[in-house]
Amino acid sequence: MAEGRAVVRSARPLPTRRARYRYALVVGILLVLAAASAFGLLAWENPMPVGSDGFWRIAKLRAENVTVIAVVAVCQAVATVTFQTVTNNRIITPSIMGFESLYTAVQTSSVYFLGVAGVVALQGVPQFLLQVVLMVGFSLLLYGWLLSGRYGNIQIMLLIGIIIGAGLGSVSTFMQRLLTPSEFDVLSARLFGSIANADASYLPYAIPIMAVATALIWWNGRRLNLIALGREAATSLGLNHRAEVMRMLLLVSLLMAVSTALVGPMTFLGFLVATLAYQFADTYDHRHIFPVAALTGFVILAGSYFVMKNIFYAQGVVSIIIELVGGSVFLFVILRKGRL
Repeated sequence: MAEGRAVVRSARPLPTRRARYRYALVVGILLVLAAASAFGLLAWENPMPVGSDGFWRIAKLRAENVTVIAVVAVCQAVATVTFQTVTNNRIITPSIMGFESLYTAVQTSSVYFLGVAGVVALQGVPQFLLQVVLMVGFSLLLYGWLLSGRYGNIQIMLLIGIIIGAGLGSVSTFMQRLLTPSEFDVLSARLFGSIANADASYLPYAIPIMAVATALIWWNGRRLNLIALGREAATSLGLNHRAEVMRMLLLVSLLMAVSTALVGPMTFLGFLVATLAYQFADTYDHRHIFPVAALTGFVILAGSYFVMKNIFYAQGVVSIIIELVGGSVFLFVILRKGRL
C-alpha cells in the first residue's frame, strides 16, 4: 500500500509558503503603487528639474497634501476594518454612527448662526480639536448608554446611531434651506470630502492621535481575531467581550473623528478600502489585514486626488470619485451576497 502524503494543517495566518509569497507580493505591489502615487503628486507639473533645490522646495509644499492623504487613509482603513469586525458585519462602516452627520451639523450651524464668518471661525487648531472632542464625546455617550445596560447590544446601538444621524441630517438640511445663496455656496465647499479642507496646522495634532490609536488597535490585533469569532466563542476563550468591544469602538471613534474633522465626510472610502483589503490579504489575522488596508487606502485616495486635481482641476475634491466607485462596489457586494 502506497504511503500517502501527510496533510499539514496549520492555524497560522498564512499557513502555506504560497500564501506567504502571495501576501508578500501584494504588499510589495501596494508599496510600489503608493510610492509612485506619492512621487507623482510631488513631481507632476513641477517646473524645476528633478533633484534640484527648486524641485524639493516645491515638493515640500506639496508634501503637506500627501501627508494629509496618508493620515486619512490610515484612519479610514483601520477604523473601518476594526468596526466591521466588532459589529460582525462587512457591509456597514463607522459613518453609520453619525460622525459625518455631526460634522455637517457643526459646519451648517456655524454658517447659519454666524454667517460666512462662521466658516472662518471654525478654522484653526482649537476648532479642530473641539470637533474631535465633540465627535468622540458623542460616541462615548452612545456606547456607554447602549452597551452597558443589561439588554445592550450592537444592533440596537447601530439603529440608534442611524436615527441620530438622520435627525442631525434633517436639522442641517432645514438650516441650509434658510441660508442665502452665497452662504450656501461657501458651506457646500466645506461639506465635500476634500483634501483642500485640511489645514497643515492640524497635522501636529492629528498625526499623534492617529499613530497612538492605530498602534493600540494593531497591538490588540489578536483580540480582534477572537472578537471576530463571536461573543460566545470569545467569552469561552477568556475574553471580556463587552469591555474589548467598547475599547475598540473608542479607538475607532478617535480615528474617524480625526479623519472627518481633517478633510470632511468620505462615506464610502472605508468600505471600499476594507472590501479590497479582505480580498488582497486573504487571511483572518488583523495584523496582516491592517497594512494592506492602509496601503490600499493611500493608493486609492492619492490616485483620486491626482485625477481630480490635475485632470478635472477640482482642487482636490476626491469624494466625487470615492463615492462613485465605492457606491458601485457597495451595490455589487449587496447584489452578489443577496443580503446585508
